[in-house]
Amino acid sequence: MRSVDAIARDIVAREGGFVDDPDDPGGATNHGVTIHTMRRLGLDLDRDGDVDTADVKALSQAQAIEIFKKHYYGKPGIDRLPGALQPSVFDMYVNAGAQAVRVLQNLLASFDEPVTVDGVIGPRTAAATALAFGKAPDHLVDAYGIARRDYYYALADRRPSSRKYARRRDGGKGGWITRAEEFISTRFHLSLAQHRARVASWG
Repeated sequence: MRSVDAIARDIVAREGGFVDDPDDPGGATNHGVTIHTMRRLGLDLDRDGDVDTADVKALSQAQAIEIFKKHYYGKPGIDRLPGALQPSVFDMYVNAGAQAVRVLQNLLASFDEPVTVDGVIGPRTAAATALAFGKAPDHLVDAYGIARRDYYYALADRRPSSRKYARRRDGGKGGWITRAEEFISTRFHLSLAQHRARVASWG
């Protein structure tokens, strides 16, 4: 099992540096940490009395890693999940918050381990995940990655402004899809033709 530090470092590398995309509900973001998160945590790095874009730009990779470890891994209880599943859930939690846990909770029903879909990793969700993982370890990890990929496609279906994150300008897979597929066995990756068929209705 990889350490949480290693997983967090990978997430920061995957997220990249500072961006301020008007189509991203997260707003100004650096190393994957949004301005909303920094305001919630009171991270006034330049000590000017507010948390603004300048503070986001000032955030270091090391600070981002510590934020992710504490607030996106420790507090949500991702350490309660099987080790093989943690990297994908952790990565999605950084990307989509508690929705990462809801995707897992919805998936558990297909393993005959239904739980309340509330976005919280409590004792029941942890126990149900452990049971499902025990039945089919590799299948659960891939199934979660596929469900995550499906979530991104469905989100882009509903929110046209987000389609650029799921489909590149040349019609290829966007960042959301390639990111989800990093945690899925290669045999379950969509071909370019399958991807293009999935997004064809977007025009």
